[in-house]
Amino acid sequence: MIHRRALLAAAPATMLAGAARAQDSWPTRPVSIVVPFVAGGPSDIVARIIALRMGMTVGQPVVAENRPGANGEVAARAVARAAPDGHTLLVGSIGVFAINAALRPNLGYDPVREFSPITLAVTTPNVLVVNAQRVPANTLPELIAWLKANAGKTSYSTSGVGSSDHLTMELFKQETGTDPTHVPYGGGAAAATDLIAGNVQLSFQNLGTVAAHIQGGRLKAIAITSRQRHPILPQVPTVIESGIADFEVTSWQAAMAPANVPAPILTRLNAEATAALKHPESVQRLEQIGFTVVAGSAAEYGAFQRAEIDRWRRVVQAANIRPE
Repeated sequence: MIHRRALLAAAPATMLAGAARAQDSWPTRPVSIVVPFVAGGPSDIVARIIALRMGMTVGQPVVAENRPGANGEVAARAVARAAPDGHTLLVGSIGVFAINAALRPNLGYDPVREFSPITLAVTTPNVLVVNAQRVPANTLPELIAWLKANAGKTSYSTSGVGSSDHLTMELFKQETGTDPTHVPYGGGAAAATDLIAGNVQLSFQNLGTVAAHIQGGRLKAIAITSRQRHPILPQVPTVIESGIADFEVTSWQAAMAPANVPAPILTRLNAEATAALKHPESVQRLEQIGFTVVAGSAAEYGAFQRAEIDRWRRVVQAANIRPE
């Protein structure tokens, strides 16, 4: 009996020691951070910042690897099927981790069941912008009135079907009873360019995509989708203060690992990724292009992700949006 009690007493200590060894032994080889889009975009920027700082502290090379295709599905499927040992990670967008699940019922991966959350990395609001020569409105109430008075004659650009800017406009339409026509493009830059040219009248675009155009007078900002005004555009009111209650929308980037990565390694991954993102040089660079660093706990990100999927699924269903 005494021997058995001794074994039971020793078991928790043994388990803790095993967990500590798992955490301390990671990584045993180079770490790959897969990016589901081409180089230069938001996911790529965030992944390379994490890779740079993490590579200085974990004792192994950390490399960002671009693997674009199918709006993030190619990379997500590959990482979901990778060994759950913390050596293959995925940094992706709201589209990869939330909107795809809301939009595509036959998606080839499950962004909740097949991944382990690491952290919500950054967020950025969208800005409602118009072509000043084609839209006389200066405030959100004026814009809504103008859209209703010109029903059937207005259009908006987006970076593609199911993108953050597309679903933000669909939510706006549902909230305001307006109905401009959707004109999708192959990215935010193209959507902004055609708006500047006057081929469409308005758009919701990521802050980083349109801030320079607003500051240069090429686009007129009507409202921003953050809860508070943004320091890059302090003169632009929020949608909430302009009259639409609780209209807060952010585009975001997050880090994930395959499902079933051991908890001690996930703890280490969260610590390393959040430290990389919160480094003063990282914060400065990210804030300069319109991002707000979040870098919180894995549990906080997991809850946020599930809420985002539910929210955008409701928008998709209400708007009857179909993937391309």
